[in-house]
Amino acid sequence: MDDSNQPTNKKLKLINNNNHDQNGFQILPRDVLLDVLTRLPISSLIRFRFVSRSCYTFSHDPELPRLHHPTAEKADPVLLFHCDYPIRNHLYFVAYDGAADDDKIVRKISTPFSVSMPEFHVVGSCNGLLCLSDSLYGEPVYVFNPFTREHIELPKSPQFQDQEVVFGFGFHPVTNRYKVVRIVYYRTPRRLNRSNRSYPRSEVYVLTIGEPKSNGWRCLGKMPYHLDRQAKEVAVVNGRLHWVSRPGRIGGLPGRTIVSFDLKDEQFKLVSKPVNRSNYHLAVIGGCLAAAVSCGYGKLEIWVMEKYDVKESWTKRFDIHGAYLAKIPSHDYGMWRKPTHEKMVRVLCVLKNGEILIEHRGGSLVKYDPKWKEFKDVVFHGMPKLFQTIVHVGSLNWIHTPK
Repeated sequence: MDDSNQPTNKKLKLINNNNHDQNGFQILPRDVLLDVLTRLPISSLIRFRFVSRSCYTFSHDPELPRLHHPTAEKADPVLLFHCDYPIRNHLYFVAYDGAADDDKIVRKISTPFSVSMPEFHVVGSCNGLLCLSDSLYGEPVYVFNPFTREHIELPKSPQFQDQEVVFGFGFHPVTNRYKVVRIVYYRTPRRLNRSNRSYPRSEVYVLTIGEPKSNGWRCLGKMPYHLDRQAKEVAVVNGRLHWVSRPGRIGGLPGRTIVSFDLKDEQFKLVSKPVNRSNYHLAVIGGCLAAAVSCGYGKLEIWVMEKYDVKESWTKRFDIHGAYLAKIPSHDYGMWRKPTHEKMVRVLCVLKNGEILIEHRGGSLVKYDPKWKEFKDVVFHGMPKLFQTIVHVGSLNWIHTPK
């Protein structure tokens, strides 16, 4: 065989394969191909893009993100791990369905803006996108699809000394718009009277992403409630952001209260809590607002609001007991965290097999089987040592994804 002909033969073989691939795509109807692709997990869908030119072209069909996302929402979520150890921040992901952990490999996500923002905080995940902010200064702020790597930097907002910022990120299905909420609290000098110290000056800013005639951040005036600025979870349900307030009497209600912000009419509102306890955090379970309430003595209750904004619909869905929870005190809401403000226990989600996934002490995952009342450590190959877990729906969505 003449070796000089080998490169030419390889090229002809590649061309023939590409032609065969294109002919196959031409034979199958578009709706059949879309139906097949919508059933793929996001990692497989991204790899499909690079099989051939025709695969790349078809994977950019404008209908695919809209059809794929509902399927992804019904499946078990992708778990993102945000690790800031030892110095620079990193993102990792794994697709987990509650099956055996040994065959799951954690993979790193490349952040294309790492030079301009090496240290970041994950504001939230919503409708397939992430919002990230600079962990030290609060800016820049990026919106990012971790799988397609599409990203934008948001316009700068006013910066002042002695300010503390609480972010929120969400999507409203009616307006089909993503919004970022920036709540700024200004620290007041101690020489002022107690009322001013207890209720610092504040402002609320909102940015609508992708709005054709957007003028950047809009100021909505004073923040009427005082959020727990150490709590990082923001539950997005029914087109509303949900935070937990600081301890105190708000609207005649003692303790900590649930505060919502409607992304459509941009109004704040109090939402009833399931029980009169201060030691709880928010989650989303089955598309419903949920509260994980610590009752002390190693007991954790998970309540779910089955009908949104209907107080009577709060239902206790799970009772969890076990050694993993035995060290959680019940007398002080702040004791949910270690002295460094790291959460000891955080309910993440309920998997399709009925098991409850829990983050324990900010560096390990645990799943709880409510049927057999058993805990089991969840360990993947390549997991970072210290991390915060983000429950994410992996999709091709971007800001202008059609309804």
